[in-house]
This record gives sequence, structure tokens and C-alpha cells, in this order.
Amino acid sequence: MRFSILVNGIRHEVQADADTPLLWVLRDELHLVGTKFGCGIAACGACTVHLNGEPARACVTPISAVGTAAIVTIEGIGASEWGRRIKRAWLELDVMQCGYCQAGQVMSATALLSKNPHPSDQDIDAAMNGNICRCCTYTRIRAAIKQAAGLPTADTREVRS
Repeated sequence: MRFSILVNGIRHEVQADADTPLLWVLRDELHLVGTKFGCGIAACGACTVHLNGEPARACVTPISAVGTAAIVTIEGIGASEWGRRIKRAWLELDVMQCGYCQAGQVMSATALLSKNPHPSDQDIDAAMNGNICRCCTYTRIRAAIKQAAGLPTADTREVRS
């Protein structure tokens, strides 16, 4: 089937089976490889993208379910002010270790701040829940979210998603 999708502000025509996960359309058809495959069951968050501003797991979202939604991937997140602030904080606080989960982490953090520009620790934990980091950079992730929001970053409490 043929689908017309809006990705990072650009309309694309793609050919795919209706049940093809959005993840594979993004990676294989559009060559946007920043969105990662992690688990295939929406449990790890590595494949997180935005659909109309809401975080969504691309590994379980069939292309047929996208409809007219505006899709934003990690490649396009810097077009928003919150996306730029999150990316800058991520780099300044050296959040990444292996980096595999970071695209999904950044996408979830940006969605959080877009809706709640001054989140509490509990808000951050809830929004980031389900984004797994095998390197356990959760404390730096929280600090980067706070820095991007202009909040104090001093927090030694261990964070687990």
C-alpha cells in the first residue's frame, strides 16, 4: 500500500504493508536511522518518536495507524525550542555512555518539557518510565531534563526507570 506521511515537516510517499511498524518505514524507507530498534514490544523506549507531539513507540505502531499525524524523529527534534534545550543539556552534562537508548530518552524528555516546563522529580520519573538505559545514566538524564527546564540540577537520589 501507499502511505503519505509527514516526518520532520516533510511529506513522504512510502510503499509498505499496512502492518509494517513505523520504525522500519523510518529506518528502511526514509533512512532516518536515529530511531533505534531495541525490543520490538514497546518495553524499552529506544524507538520513541512523537506523533502529534505525543511520545509513541515506533516498533509497535503500524504505518496504517499514523494517518495524518505529524511525526517527529530524533533527526528533527532540534526544530523545537525544547528539543534544542534538551540536546544542549545532554551534551553539557555528558549524559551518554553507549548512546543506544539516548534518542528515545531525548524524545521522551522533550515531550515532557513541551507539556510541563517545570516538572518535579516525580513528573520526570513518570514521563521517563519505560525508557531503559543499560548504562544506568538515569541520574544524568534527570539532571539534563532539569537543566533544560532551568531547574536546579543538584540531586543525588538514584533514578530507576
